Order: sequence, then C-alpha cells, then structure tokens
Amino acid sequence: MSFIEQSERRGGLARRVFLFLGLGFLAFIVGGFFWATSTPGTSWEGPTGTPQDGQLQTRLEEHVLRMASTPRSLASATGIMRTQEYIELELLSLGYDVERQEVVPPANNLIVSIAATDAAAPTLIVGAHYDTVSDSPGADDNASGVAALLELGRLLKARDGLAVNNIELVFYANEEPPYFKTTAMGSYVHAQSIEDTNSVLGMISLETMGYFSEEPSSQNYPFPLSLRYPSTGNFIAFAGDTTSRDFLRQIVGEFRDYAKLPSVGGTMPSVVQGIDWSDHWAYSEAGIPAIMVTDTAIFRNPHYHRASDTPDTLDYRRLALVVEGLEKVLSSK
Repeated sequence: MSFIEQSERRGGLARRVFLFLGLGFLAFIVGGFFWATSTPGTSWEGPTGTPQDGQLQTRLEEHVLRMASTPRSLASATGIMRTQEYIELELLSLGYDVERQEVVPPANNLIVSIAATDAAAPTLIVGAHYDTVSDSPGADDNASGVAALLELGRLLKARDGLAVNNIELVFYANEEPPYFKTTAMGSYVHAQSIEDTNSVLGMISLETMGYFSEEPSSQNYPFPLSLRYPSTGNFIAFAGDTTSRDFLRQIVGEFRDYAKLPSVGGTMPSVVQGIDWSDHWAYSEAGIPAIMVTDTAIFRNPHYHRASDTPDTLDYRRLALVVEGLEKVLSSK
C-alpha cells in the first residue's frame, strides 16, 4: 500500500472516529435536555376551568388593586411600609401570628407558619416578594404572587396543627434590582437564617403569575427552551435549576392531578436566561431544592417592569385556578 493510500485510510478512520464522537456528544446533549425538562402527568387540555371558590378571583383582584396603586420599593419608604401593613393586617385577620425579619429598614420579611401534627416534621417554604422596580406599580410583578400567597394562607389556615409537614409562608422584601442576588435580598436573608437546611423539603417561589394570553406566538423563551415548549402563553410554568429536578417533578405531577389550566415544567442549568430570576435562587444557593411558579414574566408579559403593569392587565380567573391547584398540592404535604 502506497504512502498516499495509507494516509487516506488513516484520514478516513479519523473522520469516522470524529463523526462517532460528535454524534455521541449530540445524543448526550439532546438526552440531557429532555431529561432536564421532562415532567410527570398530563397538562390540562380542555377549556379553562372555573374556580371552585366563586369568590377567590374577586379576593385576588382586590389584593392586587390594593397593592398595585403605586410602586413598592425602598425609593419610596412610604410605599414599602404601606404594603407591609396591608399584608400584615390581612394575615392577622386570618388568625396568624406574624413574624417580622429585618432586611433593610424599613423593609422586612413577613413570616407565618402552619404547623404539622409532628413539630419535628420537615418544613416546606412558599414565598413571594412584595417589592417592585421603582417606576412600576407591579401588578403582575409581583402583586399577583403576593395575592396568591395571601389566599393560600387563607385556604391553608385550617391545616394549622394538622399538616403532614410544617409550612412556612414568607413575604419577601428587596427581590428587585439593585438588591437581587445580594445580601440585602429578603429571600437571601431568610435562606441564610435557616440553621438546618436538611430539615427543609424545598422552596416554592410565587413569581409573576397573573398574565395569560391565547394569542398565537404570545410566548417567547430563551434558547433552547423554544424547542420544547408551546408558543401560546396560556399556561403556568414551574421552573428551576437542575439541582431541584426531583422536587420540581413532584410538585408538577401533583399540581396536574388537580389543576384546570395548562401547565409546563422543567429544569435547566442556571446559566440559561431567566431560570434563577426570583427568590428561589437564594435557596438553591443554600443547597435547598427550590423552584418558581410563574407566567414567565418578560418572556410573555409586554408590561414587565413598566408603568403599564397595572391590575386591569391580569387574568384573575386563571390566577385563581393556579392558587386552587397549589392549595391541593400543599394540603397533601
């Protein structure tokens, strides 16, 4: 065999090896993507349901209207204090004892607990931030999440002392910039105050939950999520980084047993845009499984962080369905 023929033969073998390795790497990436984004159960496919509690959507709207009249940030101490007072009075009216956890005065976390039958049982944390960017009334971001958390507090109060696990509801200060992912972020303060992270089952962040659309192409995503999920923004999403995959799959699967609206879920590495853009980030950093429940915010809502994020843009019937689905999940915990 001539030198040229030997060279061509070696070159052909090298090409086949590189092709095999390339295909193997591609299969690994595709397989990993579907592994990270797979969820149990079946998303609701029928017409959007009607809340069982006929007054729930009205109460949700009232909460949003009360909170989203002006921005709520440390740029306006009056707005922060007024919002804290509203949340605290609502919780007191439900029979809760409210704990204030100082973050950056006058901004505090507000915390209430639903006790398990066994005080030594693990804890599940559900939280929502009440602050906004300085120039937005923040109806969707995040009065919608706070309203949902208040109504979960109402629905779960009867479980106090009877729950399988302890449940802690936390209303956070300072999620928005310039505090996001700093030690002045309310959820970071709370997560760092947990002495035994192994005693926490997981954390659920309620983040921008009220904007829905039936318009085609109303939903956007960072790549590569656009390859996996629907293009109509009529669903609620469950998202987190891959360290929280098992926890997310459990919550999504149970939610789909009860929910009467479409849902999607999945995890991705935190480098993917938007995956860790909420209070669940602080708990993931502390080694606690953590996810967010969201309408996907900037990827759907054109009013995100704008003055136009007003109460009249939200869909309270769908928000009520999300709350009812989450209440069923939490009641089983």
